[in-house]
Amino acid sequence: MSETPPARQGTGRILALGALGVVFGDIGTSPLYSMQTVFSLDHNAVRPTAVDVLGVISMVFWAIAIVVSVKYVALIMRADNDGEGGILALVALLRNKLTDRRPLAAVTVLGMLGAALFYGDSLITPAISVMSSIEGVVVVDPGFANLVLPLSVVVLTVLFAVQRWGTELIGKAFGPVMGLWFVVLAALGVPHIVANPTILRALSPTYALAFVVEHPFIAFIAMGAVVLTITGAEALYADMGHFGVAPIRKAWFVVVFPALTLNYFGQGAMILDDPGTIDNPFFHLAPGWATLPLVALATLATVIASQAVISGAYSVSRQAVRLGLLPRLAVRQTSRHEGGQIYLPAVNWILFAGVLLLIAAFKSSARLASAYGVAVTGTLLLTSLLFLFLAHQVWHWATWKLVAYAVIVGGLEVMFFAANLAKIVSGGWLPLAIAAVVVTLMATWRKGAERLFARRTELEGPLDDFVAMVHEERIPRVPGLAVFPHHNKATAPLALRAHVAFNRVLHEHVVIIQIINENVPHIRHVDRVIVDDLGYADDGIVHVCVRVGFNDSQDIPKGLALAIGRSPELTMDPDEAHYFLSVLTVRSSDRPRRRAWRTRLFVWMARNAASRVEVFHLPPERTMVMGANLEV
Repeated sequence: MSETPPARQGTGRILALGALGVVFGDIGTSPLYSMQTVFSLDHNAVRPTAVDVLGVISMVFWAIAIVVSVKYVALIMRADNDGEGGILALVALLRNKLTDRRPLAAVTVLGMLGAALFYGDSLITPAISVMSSIEGVVVVDPGFANLVLPLSVVVLTVLFAVQRWGTELIGKAFGPVMGLWFVVLAALGVPHIVANPTILRALSPTYALAFVVEHPFIAFIAMGAVVLTITGAEALYADMGHFGVAPIRKAWFVVVFPALTLNYFGQGAMILDDPGTIDNPFFHLAPGWATLPLVALATLATVIASQAVISGAYSVSRQAVRLGLLPRLAVRQTSRHEGGQIYLPAVNWILFAGVLLLIAAFKSSARLASAYGVAVTGTLLLTSLLFLFLAHQVWHWATWKLVAYAVIVGGLEVMFFAANLAKIVSGGWLPLAIAAVVVTLMATWRKGAERLFARRTELEGPLDDFVAMVHEERIPRVPGLAVFPHHNKATAPLALRAHVAFNRVLHEHVVIIQIINENVPHIRHVDRVIVDDLGYADDGIVHVCVRVGFNDSQDIPKGLALAIGRSPELTMDPDEAHYFLSVLTVRSSDRPRRRAWRTRLFVWMARNAASRVEVFHLPPERTMVMGANLEV
């Protein structure tokens, strides 16, 4: 664990306000659709009677208290990777601590599954959140129902189109807007609670237990929708690095948890008074004159919630690339000051296309809710499994603590997951299908990359032998600085070998530069660069190692600039450097083989990987590509 960085100290209130928008946007907009889903046609076994309403509200309250307050805020946020959170950061932390191959393989597989389900969440959240907010216009006039779909498309199109400019400007408005949103949530609920204080009995877990005992099947079905009240809980952990633990905890217990509780209890009290409000209980909380302004505010809130999960998809994708689970992706920094503010064009437009397909296929937030629950509960379970792994293998928790967590938290999450599996036919198949595709891509890339690495190592040969050959054969030198990006220090870059083989000359100054991705978010500039003369102090050939965290840019020219002056061999102007990229072109052989489709899939992924010129921020006008062909 790490302490809160100095930059985050002394500004707790500002950070807590910022956390309201980025961290709690998803869970904060759950009241829009969660209670509506409980009482929808798909869950019509739940009736607006006293027993059912008190039981459901009690389940909602205790689900939020146990899963969010206890699991995430109190426990899982202790498991940080140098201040960063999220399921892949947890995987990186475990891989850094464990040494045995079998546990490492299990952790990697769980991380792949968790990341895959998160992509499903990233597709469903913008669609269900934006649609549920715009559906509020139907409360004003049922004739507006035809406007929901086109308005949703317009809002989502604008949202994805502005991603290229980053979240820095809009992020400044996140906190205040969501702060207003949570105030409104509480204000909407309080009058109905005052009018019918009977609902406060649901604070006792006995009403949830009585509901389960008296109507076990109905309660089981209801749990599939109740879990929607804790969507976005993973964001508490994933966005920990942006704000720190203390501001997130303060915002949760002071603002978010009370506001959500008051709103859900208000919806319950209103349904007890008027069962006819179950068609859209959230918007019925407001008086008629306030419905349209509430729709506008809800739309802003859902856009913020969607923005948070889209940004999360960017971060997960970059972490997946750094962990070797996906091919290179083009990453653009959208802020000079915040390393976590990035934009991945490929991920953005894939998400946008997927979201449009979802709203066209499901056409309402109620139908999408069936698909949403499986993604949420699957991610919750996988995070708990990884956390138990950490608590047992690294923290060495006592057995009784592990059992208590597994029974209370794990047991509740298993029931939530099981309840949502019952909805596979009605939409729950969607996140599972998305997860299957993503896991297949990750597994194929990981296995193929390992085999390709072995073949490439044979072609490259030892670097020490190559440097010795340069000295023995007295290769002629020409003026200039040649930089060869390379993935390790043990072998010679293919471009370097090809350059000498074809041209029979070598530049006066040669830098072999390696980017090492560390399992930490950031590496300070003073600690990033390591220079090695490779055993010869006067031959002009040096190796430069540039260490970066998973939130740092892989900018090779900047790394070279940091290395200048660190060695007597490095005194030249980095702006005069010419870059030589080693490229191994892969193509599938025509030989018949088992699982040939996976080979073709790997070749397709390799060919569509982002250009390393862009990934490494190399100047195109001073970059040349050299290498070899390989048949797999």
